Amino acid sequence: MAKILAVDDSASMRQMVAFTLKGAGYQVDEASNGQEALGKAKSNKYDLVITDVNMPVMDGITLIKNLRAEASYKFTPLLMLTTESGADKKSEGKAAGATGWIVKPFNPDQLVSTIKKVLG
Repeated sequence: MAKILAVDDSASMRQMVAFTLKGAGYQVDEASNGQEALGKAKSNKYDLVITDVNMPVMDGITLIKNLRAEASYKFTPLLMLTTESGADKKSEGKAAGATGWIVKPFNPDQLVSTIKKVLG
């Protein structure tokens, strides 16, 4: 069973993501910002990280850059789940090392199928 870290400053969004993924059989941990997520990612090994872009303390793009700098996360799928859909933000995310981009509000079935795709 894949272990996923869901990162979002919105508790309700984290709960929706966690509920959707747990329902699909994944193990899910949550973090409320990039700094908290980075700490968890360094002490655990996740098969996938899903992060929001706009968060206090550390944003999602900075989190992805930091995760990519860790040897254990060089090839881990990192997905952005955000209301940001502009080309600028997307290219910034890609440059940081994001694997993919999902726009909120998300469709639960689409989220699960995207995760199945990136986890192989």
